[in-house]
Amino acid sequence: MKLWGGRFKEAENVLVNDFNSSIRFDQRMYKEDITGSLAHVKMLGKQGIIPKESAEKIAEGLSEILVRIENGAIEIDETAEDIHSFTEGILTYYIGEEGKKLHTGRSRNDQVTLDLRMYLKTAIQELIQNILELETVLYDKAAENIKTIMPGYTHMQKAQPITLSHHLLAYAEMFKRDIGRLKDSYKRTDEMPLGAGALATSTYPIDREFVAKELGFSKITLNSLDSVSDRDYVIETLSAISMIMMHLSRFSEEIILWCTNEFNFVELSDEYSTGSSIMPQKKNPDVAELIRGKTGRVYGDLTTILTVMKGIPLAYNKDMQEDKECIFDALDTVNLALKTFSGMIKTMKVNSDNMKKGAKGGFTNATDVADYLVKKGESFRNAHEISGKIVLYCIDHDMYIEDMSLDTFKTFSNLFAEDIYEAIDLVTCVKERKVIGGPSPDSVSNELNELKKFIEENKKGA
Repeated sequence: MKLWGGRFKEAENVLVNDFNSSIRFDQRMYKEDITGSLAHVKMLGKQGIIPKESAEKIAEGLSEILVRIENGAIEIDETAEDIHSFTEGILTYYIGEEGKKLHTGRSRNDQVTLDLRMYLKTAIQELIQNILELETVLYDKAAENIKTIMPGYTHMQKAQPITLSHHLLAYAEMFKRDIGRLKDSYKRTDEMPLGAGALATSTYPIDREFVAKELGFSKITLNSLDSVSDRDYVIETLSAISMIMMHLSRFSEEIILWCTNEFNFVELSDEYSTGSSIMPQKKNPDVAELIRGKTGRVYGDLTTILTVMKGIPLAYNKDMQEDKECIFDALDTVNLALKTFSGMIKTMKVNSDNMKKGAKGGFTNATDVADYLVKKGESFRNAHEISGKIVLYCIDHDMYIEDMSLDTFKTFSNLFAEDIYEAIDLVTCVKERKVIGGPSPDSVSNELNELKKFIEENKKGA
């Protein structure tokens, strides 16, 4: 059933009907469409816009349709134009002419953005919970590896010794910010647009505040033109999702490197790896690679809606139908990525000995040599130069700094004493970095406590 047609003499072209239809993807909003309609018709009855008896009959019909869709008794007809026309058509089929009163005082323009806002409110909450599950996995893995020493990198060159715990908690901070962005997006999604009509509200005495309260919205939108043409909430949510995928992709890239024979820092579980059709020895980190690849797909979803919206005049235009496929695709992709990634990290085996060997190579304790001299009274600039010369000496002689004799140390500076060996031990290098945010066990323990508190507070507030 078309919700329009009185003005047309000829039937719509079959190809145009298929091109124009959105039922293939917007049918996932059937629950929101029916729930929104229930609130709307309740308001119509309360305000005397339609007879109370009609409102009650429509509400009963809608509730029954929802139950039947949920239990599979009703299948959504994919030849319908959209979920809105399907719902009204099936309602009229079940209860008769009364069903045609449902659309009084509203337009598909405000109806579709209501459905999408309701859908996204639930989706954002689900997404936050999936991130919190990953944060819990990171917390557990970090708590197990407070003393697992590994090299920290800049420019992909070994820089200073840190711990795996410290490294994992860096990503935990990124995901905390992602949750913050999603919560901000939720606030702007949580505005009720129904009542805006096609673009200029309605001549009926509708009660928008009542509908907002019925549907659990915190406020109503304040301008009818903006209400039906705004998709900022979609763009903002997609932007937050893109950043989540970016963080997952960065993490995946490191996992991929760590799995290589050259690094051998971790080994992924067989459950989260695949093999080769020709090379029997292969164990490939396909989960991490796919997440890295799917990040580009989500970026494409964001670019799609930004491009769609950039030239649209007020108010509603059919271009905006393109909003749903990209946001639905991004949500499906990021949720699957988060769940799969969480399982991969949870079951990942850490090769702590190899990580420590990696930290020993690359002269990651060279800065600590300079710091040692500064604490003995040398200027940092001179200490930096002395340490650099020591590194060059070790490279020429194929040795680690800690393998140098004390006499050799003294040829570079008389400030060196026996305590230099303890000062540049990797455990000491990590342990002494007690500054807030640093890799020392004390600092990391504090960071873990903060993460645990964050997880508990956000799970409680869900």
